[in-house]
Amino acid sequence: MKSYHQIYDEVLTIERDAIGKLLDTLDRAVMDRIVDLLRTVKQTDKKVITAGCGTSGIAAEKIAHTLSVIEVPSFFLSPAHSVHGGMGAISAGDAVVLLSKGGNTEEIASYIPVCKAKGAVIIGITQREGSTLGRAADLLFKMPETREACPWDLIASASILAVLAAFDAIVFAVMQHTDFTKGDFYRIHPGGAAGETLRVGGMEA
Repeated sequence: MKSYHQIYDEVLTIERDAIGKLLDTLDRAVMDRIVDLLRTVKQTDKKVITAGCGTSGIAAEKIAHTLSVIEVPSFFLSPAHSVHGGMGAISAGDAVVLLSKGGNTEEIASYIPVCKAKGAVIIGITQREGSTLGRAADLLFKMPETREACPWDLIASASILAVLAAFDAIVFAVMQHTDFTKGDFYRIHPGGAAGETLRVGGMEA
């Protein structure tokens, strides 16, 4: 049996490599199009809706939160609620970010016909271009296939870190190409260590 330290090193190496791989594998042209779209959301009175199941759902929540932090109106729409009327929140022109590693998750596929009927833009995040989500996405953000850090290569870990890192790159590109300032950030984030740092720096003015 492997020692604790061997396991630590193995897991951290796999997860480090998954993020490092993004530099050479992500489609920068697609990222540019997503950034351009997200830059227009607030000024056109639209919104971003994210969805995913399981660990992908947790990543979808984080993406929605980070976008909200930079004042791109966003929220997570639970798949459990979506088929019980929740998809009524989707409107024409909205950006709907759907996450599914394999791209065929039934609950996520249920968003597709509604988005198409309402004229929402589907941003699909998946590893499988030929999947249901891959084929339906208006903007396919294809993630590289990644070995998971668990011994069975099944429990979502390295793949989710890669998704979060890739979307952080997109979000912070949006932030730096809009008029979002430290003062804006302080106004919506006065709490915690970040708020204290901004307050000490005089950003409350």
